Parts: sequence; structure tokens; C-alpha cells
Amino acid sequence: FEGRVDLRKLPLVTIDGPDAKDFDDAVWAEPDKNPNNRHGWHLIVAIADVAWYVRSEDLIDKEAQKRGNSTYFPDMVVPMLPDHLSNNLCSLLPNQDRPCIAVHMRIDEKGKLKHSKFVRGIMRSSARLTYEQVQNAKNGSPDKTTKALLNNVIKPLFGAYEALVIARDNRQALKINLSEKSIQFKSDGSILNISERPRLNSHQLIEEFMILANVSAATTLEKKQKICMYRVHQEPPLEKIRDLAQFLSSIGTPSPNIKSLETSFLNKILTQTKNSPKFNIVNQMILRAQSKAEYKIINTGHFGLALEKYCHFTSPIRRYSDLIVHRALIEACKLGEGGLSNKDTNFDNLGKQISMTERRSVTAERSATDRFIAKYLASKIGVLFEGEINSVTKFGIFVTLKETGADGLIPMRNLPRDFYNLNTSDHSLIGRKRKKEYRIGQSIMVYLIEANHFTGGLIFSITNHKSTNQNTNKRIHKKR
Repeated sequence: FEGRVDLRKLPLVTIDGPDAKDFDDAVWAEPDKNPNNRHGWHLIVAIADVAWYVRSEDLIDKEAQKRGNSTYFPDMVVPMLPDHLSNNLCSLLPNQDRPCIAVHMRIDEKGKLKHSKFVRGIMRSSARLTYEQVQNAKNGSPDKTTKALLNNVIKPLFGAYEALVIARDNRQALKINLSEKSIQFKSDGSILNISERPRLNSHQLIEEFMILANVSAATTLEKKQKICMYRVHQEPPLEKIRDLAQFLSSIGTPSPNIKSLETSFLNKILTQTKNSPKFNIVNQMILRAQSKAEYKIINTGHFGLALEKYCHFTSPIRRYSDLIVHRALIEACKLGEGGLSNKDTNFDNLGKQISMTERRSVTAERSATDRFIAKYLASKIGVLFEGEINSVTKFGIFVTLKETGADGLIPMRNLPRDFYNLNTSDHSLIGRKRKKEYRIGQSIMVYLIEANHFTGGLIFSITNHKSTNQNTNKRIHKKR
């Protein structure tokens, strides 16, 4: 308690998915009482004070740095920190006193950040809420828990969120639709169902609050001339911009300025195609064109979020980058023990290390999801599915199933007999004799003929045959 601001009377709440166990962020908002900020908002984002428990260079810190982040598989989590920290002492559990680092932020009615201040506090979460609970309450169907919080907590949160949406739209943050698969398990560990997670305004509310807190952290560290582990995202490389321009042109959509790509142009294309059959593939191609985000101590901005300065502050339980930022803020704002004390750390190499561990976790998570999906679909050999072509290659066609979001391959041998030309400019395969055309973004009916849950591989066919050893004499000619 010593040196901490007491925030326990504020009705801070956590909002997470139903399966979450580590609660590292809590939120609260109210109309700003400052007469100079009429119609503005006062927001607080409180984050678990992991730096109080995990000190630089201790054994837990070394292991956390080695792991870099937690890894979230469909059926389990490999945490960055020991369970007693991540799910207990550092988790903002309801009705429990917990140390935190909180940021007070004041925004105007258009969501522009006017002021921010970091404090080290003690808080007590008023409730552990889910996204669905909060969204239902906002839509007029509160449950017993959210009904008591509706007027003084939930409505002000959405009021502040609406202002932040204005700011997001004004700066033209990229509006890519990132779908996420949800795998539901039975009590015996077998798979019950696979679906796409719904995208609710309550999800976006938390995202916008976290983005604002992250911007506040980067801005504060920059002003105080302290080390900051920035989260940087470069604009797409020239080669990918050219490929995207070529694709958009092939489907009759305006092409971007290759020398100066702007998020506003990409958002315009996404808006124009939103209610058309082209939307999914346009969204996918714009996503593929993006550079990978990285952690660096040299700030180059964040292209996707359209922000000049950005770092990760809001998830120190599961990301080492955020723990570094917490320590830097403790030192910069003179908030007590646990600051960034090791002057010999090579932060450039550390940024490369945690960027690598993040990519490693993403790859592992995707691989595990693919294997679970293949296991689920193994009982559906011979079943007809509706899909969409997401890529064409010289060895076959990649398809995404509309029902589950599963990805698989139609090998050349499983296409109708013909000689096929691959046209790389418009991403199509065209049969020489029958002129049958397979083009990226095209809807297609396919039969599942193989599901390998060891590799996660799915093999499809245009016709319903169970042997994959037919028609192996296909030839392909690449048009240049």
C-alpha cells in the first residue's frame, strides 16, 4: 500500500472472453468534469502491477524473457509467468485487492487525447464481465450483474468508446476484418464444434481503451526521454504493394498509389466491397500485403493503426514487451521499486528476441488449431462443403471452408482432367481445352477426401472420390 493511490472506490471492471483466467486490465470512464473539456471523457485503464512481483534479472524474469510471451492453444495455455502469478497474484480478480499501474486519460468529444498521467495504485475489481454480457447489457438485455452496473459503468464506457471511434476514423486506422476460429470442447476433451468468434462492439471498446493507454505510455516515455520498447509496423514493402495493385486491378477495383500507399485508400476499398462477394478475398489480400509488426527501441510508427508512436503496456502478464514498458514507466514517473534498473541490457537484441518468440507462438497456435480442425473433420470424409478459393498455385488450389474457416488444398490431380495455365497477374487457373476457370475469391463446392490430424492437412476434390492417386498426369503452364 505504501506510495500507492487508492483506487478501490472506483467501479473498475474487467471485460474478457468467457474462458479467460488471467485478467490483466480493468477499465472505467466518466464524463469529464473539467469545464474546459465539455462533452469530453475521463478514462482509467488499470493494469496488473507485474513489475512489483517480477524484478529485473531474477530467475522468473529470465525465464519470462526467454519465453517472451504466453502461448494460447485451443485447449490450453503455456504461460509466460508461473500460474500463481498469472492467474492469482497478478490477476485482477473480482473483489480482491490488487496492485496496479493505472493511467488517467482525458479525451475530448472527438476522442483526441488531451492529457494522461500514470500512477501506481491499489484497486479492487467490481466485476469480472464477459464481452457478451456487456454487449447484451448495452443492447437492452442486462443480466443480474450488468443491470447493477449499467448506468454508472457500462453506459459511460460506451460513451467514451464512441468518442474514440471518431478519433480512429479520423486518423484512418486500417479496418481489416480479422476473423478468429473458436473451438468448443466437450467435457471429455473431444471437439464439440468449430465456429467463427463473433465480433462485438464490446470487443472493439476494450481494444480502443487499450490502444489509447498504449499511446499514452509511448508518449510519456518519449517526453521523459526514457527507453521505450515500441511496437512498430512498417507500411507494406513495394513488392507486396505491386502485387496488391495487380490483384485489385484484376477484379475491377481501383489500384493504390504504389509509391505512397495510405490506409485511407485501403479502407475505401474495404468499404466499397463490404457487401459484395469480393469482400472476403479483398480483406485477405490486403492482410497478406501487410508487414509484420515488431518490437524495436527505434520508433518508426505504426502503419496499421495510423499512429506516430505506439508501444505495448496493457498485458504484462502475457507479454514481456509490456513488462519492459512498465519498468520504464516506473523509472520515468518515479513510481517506486521495480523500475528499469539494468543499464547493461541490449534492448535492440531484446526487441529481436521477443519479436521472434511472438512469431514462434503465432505459428504454434495456428498449427495446433489446424490439427484440431483436421481431427474434427476426419469423420466427414466424402462430405460436400462450400468454400472459397484463397490462392492458386502451380500445384493446386487452396480453399477456405465457409462453415468452419478451415483451409485445405485441391491438388492438381483432383481437378477435372485438362492442361491448366496459371495466370499470376489475375490469380487464376484456366483449363486449355474445357476453359474451366478457377479464380481467387471464387465460391466453390468441394468434397473432403483426406484429413490428417497429425499435420493439420486437409485435401479436397472437385469430384467425390476417396483415392487421391487419380489423374496424376496433369500439366501446368505458367503464363508470364
